[in-house]
Amino acid sequence: MVNFPSPNEKVLPHNIKLDKTPSYHEKDEVCDRIIGSLLGLAIGDALGASVEFRPQQYLSANPVRKMEGGGTWGLEAGKWTDDTSMALCLASSLITENCFNPYDQMVRYKWWHKYGYLSSTGHCFDIGQATRQSISEFSQRQKILKIYYRCRSEYEVDRLSLDSVERINDFNINCGDKDSAGNGALMRLAPVPLFYFKNPEYAIEYSARSAYLTHANKKAIDACRYYAALIIAALYGYHKQELLDNNFYSKHRLWFGQESLHNDILEICQGSYKKGGYEQGIRGKGYIVSALQAALWAFWSDNDSFEKGALAAVNLGDDTDTTAAIYCQLAGAYYGYKQIPKDWLEKVYARDLIVSMAEWIHYRGSQLGLEYIKDEYILPMLTSIDNRKVSEEEHQQNLNVSTTSQSNHLKDKTRVNDNLNSQKRNNSNQSINNDRSFSSYSSSNISNNDITLSNHDHIRFSRLKRFTKNNQYDDITIKTHQYPFYRHMRNTDPD
Repeated sequence: MVNFPSPNEKVLPHNIKLDKTPSYHEKDEVCDRIIGSLLGLAIGDALGASVEFRPQQYLSANPVRKMEGGGTWGLEAGKWTDDTSMALCLASSLITENCFNPYDQMVRYKWWHKYGYLSSTGHCFDIGQATRQSISEFSQRQKILKIYYRCRSEYEVDRLSLDSVERINDFNINCGDKDSAGNGALMRLAPVPLFYFKNPEYAIEYSARSAYLTHANKKAIDACRYYAALIIAALYGYHKQELLDNNFYSKHRLWFGQESLHNDILEICQGSYKKGGYEQGIRGKGYIVSALQAALWAFWSDNDSFEKGALAAVNLGDDTDTTAAIYCQLAGAYYGYKQIPKDWLEKVYARDLIVSMAEWIHYRGSQLGLEYIKDEYILPMLTSIDNRKVSEEEHQQNLNVSTTSQSNHLKDKTRVNDNLNSQKRNNSNQSINNDRSFSSYSSSNISNNDITLSNHDHIRFSRLKRFTKNNQYDDITIKTHQYPFYRHMRNTDPD
């Protein structure tokens, strides 16, 4: 059991000591990348904190070259802002609950806003407008729960179980406005794909769910979905050219379920960021499309250097800390913890806590029972396509054989139809058995034009398979995967 202090204890992050993960926890290359991503987020945040809101013209004349203090918030060098605080709130929820609990996440965001929980200074000093409005709305809605359950204190309301909360029809956990298209959800994203690294489908769906809590605009949600996929792929050891492939999304369309990405995000997927930086329109702004484009531009142009990419992201100006934090989530997952400059590792605030939390995320994610996913059945869509191909080949062979005689033709045709019907029934049963209350999908919903699986892609799925081998299945995730998220999104305005 991992215990974080309550907000009333007022314990600063550098004084929080977590128990070590069990001795049998194997800290492999994936663990190194997870540490790199979570700690990288904090480093990017700290790197840009001193010049947050400075325009590019100022940074062009006074570029950031190292981690410094002072500036916008008067912080000590290495201390971080809201990006990291919210990411740690999210990470602490995933670790403590051992599942995706949106109510607990919003409670922890409220603790940060109200009490300075997991803040580098002990109080909330930097918060975006959309995030502030969402947390305030959540606090107001909690009054419904307090009355219904006759809670005597705020703490009792905060500690209600997710099941109890979901029984109340008048209470809605999602407090984001559909016009909230800022970068506030993307900046804290990393813990979700890091926790669900064994299953890209769950990672992407929960990344959307995480965004929807505070930023309900489809652009903000889909930016998180796409970036989660890139982080997952980086953890699996994809090469940079594969991550930046203009066809990455189409090649991994299976990971995203039925819901396609917003057109503005699709343009980024297709390489709109591959151009000459600020002079050609790359901006480190709070608008989600600009923020995602800027982070990917920094990754594309970093010359295989975490340091160069992070500094380039900061020196775009404006929302410097968030642009760098977004870049460093992906870059940290790609380069790993050991490739981050030692000087930055030594300066970043509460490093030991963040490393410990990253190790717990890896351990929890490794142990998380994928009760519907077997070693030989990693992705249902892939299996369905392969089975369909086999059925078609058998059908063609039988048609050739059937020319020998009319009688054999009828028998073969009957047998083929029986096989196909049996295959359909098997796929149908498989779909029912695999109902995870997620975005349900079947092979009929995605055409051959949407998905092209080369031999190389099959190798990638084989690599994914290794991460689930010898996994111990448990019951905890039966409770975990309960959110038919896009079932509610389909009829909303995409903007």
